[in-house]
Amino acid sequence: MKTSSKRQHRERGVVLLLCLIVLVVMLAGGVAVMRSMNTSLSSAGNLAFKRDLVNQGEQAAVNALALFASGGALSGVGDDIADKKANNYSAVRLDENDRGIPYALLKTTEFDKVGVSTNDVDRKAAAGITVRYVIDRLCNIPGAASKANCVYAPANTDVRGGSVQESGRPPPAKALVYRLSVRVDGPRDTQVFLQSSFTKPE
Repeated sequence: MKTSSKRQHRERGVVLLLCLIVLVVMLAGGVAVMRSMNTSLSSAGNLAFKRDLVNQGEQAAVNALALFASGGALSGVGDDIADKKANNYSAVRLDENDRGIPYALLKTTEFDKVGVSTNDVDRKAAAGITVRYVIDRLCNIPGAASKANCVYAPANTDVRGGSVQESGRPPPAKALVYRLSVRVDGPRDTQVFLQSSFTKPE
């Protein structure tokens, strides 16, 4: 009888040891799941910040198009042939990095040559967001635009085909292309860069 009782005590000790090992494994698994959830929540939060900054950056497009609309500072004939620092406008294409972002949005010293910070769309009071933008005309030199020095978009009435070329008629007029580049600074040191090209509204 004494022998069987000793066996029972040994078996109980082994079961306790196995239970402790299983608990440690489960604890490690729980910690891993919690870390994974925190990473997922952080990623979702970053995507939400990015989407919000993109939406806030649309204000720069509204301001830029207002400059070219009727009565705007760049709406008249010849208004766009020279730099207008007060409107963050450059009559020539701005220098850019390998991703196409103008250095004027990356370095304050470069921005000060092109624009003024008072044009920034400041939303710090509400959400800690600042929108900075620059507009450049896609030309190599300032002054009157020419096909040799500037980028033009095809007109809506542009006809392609042999009949037009054979007739000797000149091609339809084309619209000069401008580029809007935007940098949006947000909370948690987030930054979003946006860029679009457009022609002068008619």
